[in-house]
Amino acid sequence: MTRRIDFYDGPVAPKPNSLVPSVNVVVTNETGEIPMIRRSDNGDWAVPGGAIDLGESLPEAAIRETPEETGIKCEVTGLIGTYTDPRHVILYTSNGEARQEFSIVLTGRAVEGEPTPGDESREVRWVPREEVETLAVDRSMRLRIGYFLAGRAVPHIT
Repeated sequence: MTRRIDFYDGPVAPKPNSLVPSVNVVVTNETGEIPMIRRSDNGDWAVPGGAIDLGESLPEAAIRETPEETGIKCEVTGLIGTYTDPRHVILYTSNGEARQEFSIVLTGRAVEGEPTPGDESREVRWVPREEVETLAVDRSMRLRIGYFLAGRAVPHIT
């Protein structure tokens, strides 16, 4: 199984050898809860997301990735920010890819579906906003979700 290892300014971090545009989506339901996934590749909690495929727009990728990982369909409602910090490197152990962070984070509204794990998620659940901080979340993902929870009006750009 492929493992994902996140490095941030680490002395043993590999040198990046790829840059892949990706999207994350902070989806909410009518009560403001957020669907969180426990990733299959590292056990951390995260919001859904993944690489943008060739021929696919940013919103199309968001709408595709969310039900693949959560079982929940959504519509895109806004932009949280861009996260392109070169100090954040993600190592994929299956092929030695060391990817520099490049994620555009959107907001979404749940339109249907129930939390259902997919290939990349071993657990999915609706999490109340006040409980998100209690989950084991990678530093970069915590920044993304935190910016959303802070309710900032201007998108974050890194």
